[in-house]
Amino acid sequence: MANCSASDKAAPVGCVHYKRHGTTTLFAALEVSTGKIIATHSKRRRRVEFLDFMDSVTTAFPNRQLHVILDNLSTHKKNEDWLKANPNVQFHFTPTSASWLNQVETWFSILQGQSLSGASFTSLKQLQDHIDAYVNAYNDKAEPFVWTKKKVRQRRFKGRRITEL
Repeated sequence: MANCSASDKAAPVGCVHYKRHGTTTLFAALEVSTGKIIATHSKRRRRVEFLDFMDSVTTAFPNRQLHVILDNLSTHKKNEDWLKANPNVQFHFTPTSASWLNQVETWFSILQGQSLSGASFTSLKQLQDHIDAYVNAYNDKAEPFVWTKKKVRQRRFKGRRITEL
């Protein structure tokens, strides 16, 4: 989930001009096996909007067991009644300060870097249309994320390997 701002940053050189046109809450789910994104906009970021989004996710994947990775935002918690009504869904929470483990956070970073950074929007609708177009284009080429690990070399400590100490 991300908050995106529609703002007009265009200004003559040497002038500071900033007009805010509103914000949208972007709820997004990443299908890990394909890399595709399901996203929706909301005016607010409350539990009711989150559960409405989850309803759309369960509709997109009927009769499937869904494991949903969430950060510890309060709207993600205390949803036992919804989970009882949707027994094919399980929520899993990342540890505090470890939301980077959630792959959809990687996608939010991609969205920011490839589409939103430095962009200027004159209306909330323009921002939402821009994000929706990006999601559609992204999904056309989507691939699963591949996590890699760099080779770790042991450092020497006064002529000895650390593991020999």
